[in-house]
Amino acid sequence: MAGLRRGLPRAIGGEPWPPADLVVDFDAAVAADRGASDARLEAVAGAKADLATGAGADADLETPTASAPQLAAVGVAASQLRRGLPRAIGGEPWPPAGLVVDVGAVVPAGRGAAAPAETVAGAATPAASAPRPAASGVATSVRRGLPRAVGGEPWPPADLALAFEAPVAGAAAVPLVPVADGAASAAPAEIAADSSTPASSAPQPAAVPAPRPATAPVLRGPAVRRKPCRFTGDQVFGGLTALVAGGVTLLVLATAIVFLVRMFLFGTQAGADFLAAFPGTTALPDWAPSGQPLWAQWQHWLNAFFIVLIIKTGWTVRVTTRPSAMWQPKGANPRRVKMSIELWMHNALDVVWLANGVIFWVLLFVTGQWVRVVPVSWDIFPNALSAALQYVSLSWPTEDGWVNYNSLQVLAYFVTIFIAAPLAAVTGWRMSAMWPSRATRLSKAYPVELARAVHFPVMLYFIAFIIVHVVLVLATGALRNLNHMFWGSDDAGSWLGFWVFVLSIVVIVGGWFAIRPAVMQRLGSVFGRVGR
Repeated sequence: MAGLRRGLPRAIGGEPWPPADLVVDFDAAVAADRGASDARLEAVAGAKADLATGAGADADLETPTASAPQLAAVGVAASQLRRGLPRAIGGEPWPPAGLVVDVGAVVPAGRGAAAPAETVAGAATPAASAPRPAASGVATSVRRGLPRAVGGEPWPPADLALAFEAPVAGAAAVPLVPVADGAASAAPAEIAADSSTPASSAPQPAAVPAPRPATAPVLRGPAVRRKPCRFTGDQVFGGLTALVAGGVTLLVLATAIVFLVRMFLFGTQAGADFLAAFPGTTALPDWAPSGQPLWAQWQHWLNAFFIVLIIKTGWTVRVTTRPSAMWQPKGANPRRVKMSIELWMHNALDVVWLANGVIFWVLLFVTGQWVRVVPVSWDIFPNALSAALQYVSLSWPTEDGWVNYNSLQVLAYFVTIFIAAPLAAVTGWRMSAMWPSRATRLSKAYPVELARAVHFPVMLYFIAFIIVHVVLVLATGALRNLNHMFWGSDDAGSWLGFWVFVLSIVVIVGGWFAIRPAVMQRLGSVFGRVGR
């Protein structure tokens, strides 16, 4: 006797299948008379012959003549089981090689009782056994799989069902009975393992509860959709409270810093001596030019316009997971040069910005304006510290941007023009498709991971520089500073520079919102091919 390996339940929430107390005695079935199995096979062959000659009844099944589709299933009544993996390491494949399962006669559709069941391995049972009620067993359909021959029907047949009954103590085997669709399920006949044992001594079979219908549950909306995240009143109040508390804390800390710096600079002799020695401005050579020429005004606005759009497209590339389109140059190998339209737009703006930067560098050194943004002496560093402390103390340093910037401005402009901008260009080139793929040594010396680690912080620096620059321009004499940068005048009372500044902001904001997928695809199609 051997217990069947239990698998998954046949219905959600049910017990594993088959039942735990189901036992099949394969050894007794194999040891049975093989002649009975041969006789059964001959009887099946005779049934097929009777069907072919139009016989009215199957003598072996002792059932009235059925229709051709019903009797055709008799052809699968006896067949050897397909052998699979061994049940123990190093054992023989399971089931045994000579095991033949006789699934019995097919019950015609609509009949209330089943024909007598046959046993495993052809062990015969009385043909005249009485019909059994369907409640004594459980009938279930067999899951159909792949066909057994190329072009054939899925196996097993569609109308084949198996009826399982609870095992009887001492029984040799549990037979399998095919049940046609619509027919009442019948329990198999009880077969005693030992014929000498009285039938009355065998315990009665335990009732096996019918399994729940093996129908897949329908997942409706509430079971699948997640509930929307809604903040409760307490959560909103707690968040506002934390925000207010953080703001108050920062305000108190900033006030304390301003008070301490003012006390050091203006309340101590050391602070007064430091301000006298380093007022915050480094003297320029006598030949240094003054004022803002027209080309510097245009370069200033163009740099602002391009850097804002570069930041916007760079952030879009960073957060985009599915590009709206792909771009490749005309006539290029699509496997080597192909990028998202967002990345192409970012690279195109980079190229224009770099071209404008080269022109700015050339004019800066040709006209001598470089001396205003390049440190020319070492005392620029203590003067820059002095200017920073004066800004923190809210006592703005004395400025005359038309003639000379303070030392902190000089360092900020120098870092932006000659360090941050080249870093952005070099790291962006390393990450772009324009990097030579065959330069293995250069790629190893300058890995792309290093470029990514530097490129993003450089973008953050530009954002911080723009915010601080605009705030200080508006806070330290807005009209005069805007006239310097947008009108080329040192007039502190004119509004012309302010209105030019407002117009430039409108153009920059319009460009920000104009960079959309449709516009990028239209521009990309001019210089290459745009597709998916």
